Amino acid sequence: MNSKVLSMLGLCRRAGAIIIGTDLVTKSLPSGKVRLVIYACDASTNTEKKITDKCRFYNTKCIKSAYDGSVIAHAIGKESTVSVVGVTDENFSQELNHLISKEAL
Repeated sequence: MNSKVLSMLGLCRRAGAIIIGTDLVTKSLPSGKVRLVIYACDASTNTEKKITDKCRFYNTKCIKSAYDGSVIAHAIGKESTVSVVGVTDENFSQELNHLISKEAL
């Protein structure tokens, strides 16, 4: 795990500033609690559409990760694949957004 994005996701998990899973994230979007949604590059087409549509509707930033679900799961200390994570802290979400855009270059 040499990526700053993955390290930051792990830090978010330890800080309790992350929601894991498609269902939990979509249920948290209407409350405005989720500041940033990141989904795995290998997420199913249905999951991707569901998440992007919900994020667009609730005006929440949504980013497709360069990492697959197993890499994201490992970064946040989960054993099973993780397709979607929602970041609830504003500062973490801004930093992750910055790091992801920097990695994309």
